Amino acid sequence: MRNFGMIVFMLLPLLGFIYTFWHVWQILPVPWWVRLLVILLMLGAFATMFIGMRDSDTLSLNAQSWLYEIGTSSLIVLLYLVMLFIALDVLRLVHLLPAGFLKQSWTGTLTVLGIMLVVFIYGNVHYHHKVRQPLELKTGKTLAKPLKILMMSDLHLGYHNRRADFKKWVDMLNEEHADLILIAGDIIDSSTKPLLEEASYEEFRRLNAPVVACLGNHEYFAGEPDSQEFYDKAGIRLLRDEALVWGDLCIIGRDDRTNPRRKSLAELTSGIDRRKYFIVLDHQPYDLDLTEQAKVDFQLSGHTHHGQVWPISWITEAVYECAFGPWQRGDTQYYVSSGIGIWGGKFRIGTRSEYVVATLLSE
Repeated sequence: MRNFGMIVFMLLPLLGFIYTFWHVWQILPVPWWVRLLVILLMLGAFATMFIGMRDSDTLSLNAQSWLYEIGTSSLIVLLYLVMLFIALDVLRLVHLLPAGFLKQSWTGTLTVLGIMLVVFIYGNVHYHHKVRQPLELKTGKTLAKPLKILMMSDLHLGYHNRRADFKKWVDMLNEEHADLILIAGDIIDSSTKPLLEEASYEEFRRLNAPVVACLGNHEYFAGEPDSQEFYDKAGIRLLRDEALVWGDLCIIGRDDRTNPRRKSLAELTSGIDRRKYFIVLDHQPYDLDLTEQAKVDFQLSGHTHHGQVWPISWITEAVYECAFGPWQRGDTQYYVSSGIGIWGGKFRIGTRSEYVVATLLSE
């Protein structure tokens, strides 16, 4: 079954390319060699994804970043070209578009180009707008004072979210003057090389609140020892299947489910002082029922990105009990963040980049 899923995953982009390239060949009103050049350029852009996602010691940081951006962006562009051409084909079949609209047509070419430019310029601008999401958490447990807790996930710092990007986020987050910052994994994208080369860990040390985090699956992609080294340099308190008592809070950071030997939540919560407000950091929002059974007060997760772009958001909503936003099971509250950063191309279409500003109050 797993092999079948992998075959489908590889086959769909191939079918998408064939369908898109055929339409591009048909619609462009230019000589055959120009059409061929356009298709080769499109194919080359997609191929750079496999080069750009590698941690290559032979390429400069800027070159690697460009390859990563172009390659991963091309995957999203392909998705939207396929959807657009399907829509145009349907309109043609029901005679709402003339047959010539998709055949050597400047009108058709400029229409497709215009729609794609509008969608992706919007998507990029929307990605860079970080949404401040307030969240009020109330508890019957005793707190010495109300707490302001910044929460986020999925920074994906690396070749595409560089130090200059992260510096802007830190400046924005410091304006909150939070008591504590919680990060639910995937701080690192795919490699620590660009982070160490640019000394991005120095930006974490500028944050004006202590940072507590758990691992995500991308820290495993980058290599656990290298990720641990970066966390140490950044001054992040990493919790890997362990608990931290912080004032009136007890924070448990779970190892990512990439590790099949991680401890169960029942093991991690055994012997915990239940008078403390009990927070779990778990990168991937699976098995929410087990968190409720463990009588956790609050769980922060990420990982889903809410699909990053529509209609992938619909798929995440079908896969996860909660793919995005606040959720509740019994007395346990959850928040699944769509992430402040992103994997791959910097586009948010139908989703958002966010950070959560939670206020924890005694009832």
